[in-house]
Amino acid sequence: MKITILEKKSSDEEDEVILKCDYIDENLTKLLNLLKAGKGKMNFYKDSKIVFVDQKEILYFESVDDTVFAYTNDCVYETKSKLYQLEEELPSGTFFRANKSVIVNLDKIDNLTPIFGGRFEASLQNGYKVVISRNYLQRLKELLGL
Repeated sequence: MKITILEKKSSDEEDEVILKCDYIDENLTKLLNLLKAGKGKMNFYKDSKIVFVDQKEILYFESVDDTVFAYTNDCVYETKSKLYQLEEELPSGTFFRANKSVIVNLDKIDNLTPIFGGRFEASLQNGYKVVISRNYLQRLKELLGL
């Protein structure tokens, strides 16, 4: 990989990163996420395009058949990152691992309901319900001050 840094730009120009590659692999995806994290944006895939979405818009991430999807109120995006990678990269005070296949944005939870087996069910703003497994319940209580 070749990296070129040009330190001269005019005062009215925005910082710019140009990426030339044959394809975007896992390492480049992580790099893009880190670069965009300063602005709270993440890169995802939708209809053969790379789109940038503000973290505040994401309701939850879900892993289905080894593919991770990010859900917003009106769209579903694919990401090349794994859930454990997202868990490390996302702000821990905002995003919470609810069970082995879901990470939830705590700011998007409308209510919590106790359900069978010592688990909880979180109702999100879009009406979707996520089961909080017992393994992650103590962390949720800590984050919410319960």
